[in-house]
Amino acid sequence: MQAVAVARREAAESAAAKPHSTRERGPKARLPQPVNTLPTYSSSLRAFQSQLQQAVWSAGDYARIGSRLQLVGERLCEAVDLHAGERVLDVAAGNGNASLAAARCDAEVTATDFVPELLAGALRRAEADGLAIRTEVANAEQLPFANGAFDVVLSTFGVMFAADQASAASELLRVCRRGGRVGLANWTPHGFIGDLFRTLRRHVPAPAGAASPLLWGDERSVRELLGDRATVRTRHRFFTFRYRSAQHLLDEFRTWYGPTVKAFATLSTEAGRELAGEIIALCGARNCADDGTLAVASEYLEVVAVAR
Repeated sequence: MQAVAVARREAAESAAAKPHSTRERGPKARLPQPVNTLPTYSSSLRAFQSQLQQAVWSAGDYARIGSRLQLVGERLCEAVDLHAGERVLDVAAGNGNASLAAARCDAEVTATDFVPELLAGALRRAEADGLAIRTEVANAEQLPFANGAFDVVLSTFGVMFAADQASAASELLRVCRRGGRVGLANWTPHGFIGDLFRTLRRHVPAPAGAASPLLWGDERSVRELLGDRATVRTRHRFFTFRYRSAQHLLDEFRTWYGPTVKAFATLSTEAGRELAGEIIALCGARNCADDGTLAVASEYLEVVAVAR
């Protein structure tokens, strides 16, 4: 316990000493957790874990949840100081929040994801808004692009779910030109989505050997992932989920959000009711609204890395 306390204190002191790390006002957060050691992947294990992740995000319809997060994509384009005409890659783009935000800046946008249906939805959204983007089915761990092909590489709550985190981080920087920017938005371990994932894992354990996607939302861990190949600055921000009630959020997430859909699908009726009750209680504990509706501020880490 003493070692953990020391590690937490050192992490807090390190973050406070770095001017390029800022925290947006929001609910009081716990101190960053110590960095976990990333697993080493064989090609067969990486393929298996990638197949599991693809199955998760093919379940439900992420677009029903993801479309609510459009603001994050807009903020991220501002954070990387996106310019018109720049070549932009949106990795694990989902239904295209960052892609559409970049296209609105007159960038040349390519969106990738390993779920074709999500990319089809991104194209429909772009067409409805009169925007031009191109799409390509691709895995974040093996991007089919040349070294330095893009000026800006983005991912909003996408690449953090890659099975092989080290490979995904390496690919982000490989396809970004020297001096280009990588912009990421990742849920933090101590925010609402972090609490939700821990709740799910109490009922449905993660596959053996899988690293937590929440490592991407920890400052120390994301710096470890990007290594010395980039200059990194971070900022803690909040996105507020707004629903009619906690039950409304639960109904939406268990119907459309892949990780929640899969969790409920594996549980018995009784275990499912228990999980539902815990999610309702979590929403109640986090609710900032006082009018009977639900407003839950969920912390995420905004990362801007300049490729060396």
